Amino acid sequence: MSKSIIRTDKAPQAIGTYSQAVRVTGGETVYLSGQIGLDPVSMEMVQGIDAQIEQVIANLKAVIAAGGGSLGDVVKLNVYLTDLGNFAKVNEIMGNHFSQPYPARAAIGVSALPRGALVEMDAVVVLSSAG
Repeated sequence: MSKSIIRTDKAPQAIGTYSQAVRVTGGETVYLSGQIGLDPVSMEMVQGIDAQIEQVIANLKAVIAAGGGSLGDVVKLNVYLTDLGNFAKVNEIMGNHFSQPYPARAAIGVSALPRGALVEMDAVVVLSSAG
């Protein structure tokens, strides 16, 4: 297996021992690390669940674009919420950014997320054409 690291300044930099994303053998599959609602310029958390969901999706989109893809290439999305009562908000906001056929998805309730985030998402992307 070979792998290459995907990195962009348009999403928050890694704040631990991980990469923003990794492309593996052949270049078609990209695994994205979890993104939280950090503004990539200030590295500060945006406030409120709606703003955090929007920022998380913007961060995912930036990393995917750095790897040569788009949100339409996401095949699997994991959503981590500190309050599953926000599940409907995730659906609503995702509907503004993703179109059918939607990716497979899991939504998981967690007790806490890094930096006090309310939501985190990670993804698996299969690029339409490896580049």
